[in-house]
Amino acid sequence: MPLYPKRDRAPGGAPPPEDIPAAPSPVPRSPLAQRDHRDEESVVEAALYRDGRRVSVPDSLAETYRELRAYPDGMAWIGLHRPTEAELLSLAAEFDLHELAVEDAMEAHQRPKLERYGDTLFVVLRAARYLDAREQVDFGELHVFIGKDFLITVRHGAAPDLSAVRHRMEETPELLALGPEAVLYAILDAVVDGYAPVVAGVQNDIDEIETQVFGGDPAVPRRIYELSREMVEFQRATRPLVGMLHGLMAGFSKYDTDDELQRYLRDVADHVTHTSERVDGFRQALADILTVNATLVTQQQNAEMRALAEAGFEQNEEVKKISSWAAILFAPTLVGTVYGMNFERMPELGWAFGYPFAVLLMAMVCTGLYVVFKRRGWL
Repeated sequence: MPLYPKRDRAPGGAPPPEDIPAAPSPVPRSPLAQRDHRDEESVVEAALYRDGRRVSVPDSLAETYRELRAYPDGMAWIGLHRPTEAELLSLAAEFDLHELAVEDAMEAHQRPKLERYGDTLFVVLRAARYLDAREQVDFGELHVFIGKDFLITVRHGAAPDLSAVRHRMEETPELLALGPEAVLYAILDAVVDGYAPVVAGVQNDIDEIETQVFGGDPAVPRRIYELSREMVEFQRATRPLVGMLHGLMAGFSKYDTDDELQRYLRDVADHVTHTSERVDGFRQALADILTVNATLVTQQQNAEMRALAEAGFEQNEEVKKISSWAAILFAPTLVGTVYGMNFERMPELGWAFGYPFAVLLMAMVCTGLYVVFKRRGWL
């Protein structure tokens, strides 16, 4: 096809002298550091391909550079995991990577995007995987540099596993022979396919949350909130990817993209669109569940307040009855106390009707108080 213009190479497969970076001075190593050079780098796997078939597996970045120069029509596929700044700068010097793209790859924490810097395409992807044990979504970040004869992947995080992508591409050399852009589409497909288990896991979590909500689990609001935050991150990973894929499809004619790759990318775009719609639905469902949970909690609180009010009302009625009988019993006590005082000069002490009058007065007061409390509903 190719999607990118070829760089000029000197006869014999060597690059022009001005393109050859100066070899760094060797650094003395201590005895403890005498180990395989690959262990000192973040290179997960580096390989050279020719006509879709692997021809070499270099042991270091420097050897990868040398062997790529020996194959003018070859392609280097370099996979890195959390590389050091020195490694990225070395790659930038060899493949003429733009400093802004290299800076993004160093810092990570980038939003998904697709940018072109001259002959190099820079792609940032957010991969995701579902952790069953913790019922959480784990996000990883992948930076991809695509040139005419190289593809560099810089992975931050456990996802995605690109070894399966490499194995799949090596099993289909006719697809790998299409160049670095074919590998890019395979990576996009792997990232998007990785969203499917996450979608299934989140759907199961939402079903469990609905059961917890109607079961009155007090811990469910926290779980809803944590899952909502994960869906925000998931949405940030999938929504920009839709625009990126449509941007790649818009360049089919301009870059004379192979028909097979066009169909491949359209299928990936369909999947990511479907995933993005599901994620939007999850966020709305979680918002609705949170509203329902708040309503149920309010109803439960109202029921508890009503029960407390009823208990208070019953208690108040009992207090009224006790107070009424206390007042009724207090009246004869008061009369008896007055007439029970032993003073010599006290009116009515010699009155023949004194006792009947006192008893009658007690009965009248008690009866009057009983009637009053009865009318007011206290008895």
